[in-house]
Amino acid sequence: MSLRGEVRLVEHVPLAFAELFAEEGPPSLTLSGGSTARKCYELLADADIDWSRVDVFFGDERWVPVGDSDSNEGMARHAFLDEVGPRNIHSMRYAGELIEQSADAYDRLLREYGPLDFVHLGLGPDGHTASLFPGSPALDEHERLVVATGDDLHPHPRLTVTLPTLSQARLAVFTVAGEEKREALQRVKSGDELPAARVSAARVIWLVDEAANSS
Repeated sequence: MSLRGEVRLVEHVPLAFAELFAEEGPPSLTLSGGSTARKCYELLADADIDWSRVDVFFGDERWVPVGDSDSNEGMARHAFLDEVGPRNIHSMRYAGELIEQSADAYDRLLREYGPLDFVHLGLGPDGHTASLFPGSPALDEHERLVVATGDDLHPHPRLTVTLPTLSQARLAVFTVAGEEKREALQRVKSGDELPAARVSAARVIWLVDEAANSS
């Protein structure tokens, strides 16, 4: 197994991400979490995009209130969603319900919507993407589009899309920036069976900066 898709070496990963989204003009955007994602989304706030035509989904979420500092949705709302006002924001966190119920509800939502159009993904130092961590039972899911997951190594139970969801996507875009991601990226390139290396979609693009790409 090796890195799937097209690697684009770029000077500024968040800027390249915002430009790619504006160029593609997809009807839906599936969001990620993390510091690189925040920088990407802050630039989206100023991009020339008709947000009234865009549905926003989430690839994964920690089981915390949206107002919590660990919430991916909370971060995205603060970074750009509350400012641009997309057509619909499809929260993974259904207030007052159990995490398994929210997983079921989001699974049904994605099945009704159909293939996701533009899925943003990150790359963790351990090779995880979304909340698909090395060794997680979620990696062996073949039917469900969304599952509840979590372990003792990572804070908070989580909701995450699965590999089958990503395989149906029209475009998956990885953003990989900084030397702290260098080892994980090299492992993906060398064929290690990391979660990120297992992602397939109709198109996969890796936006990578020099710090992450250098060997």
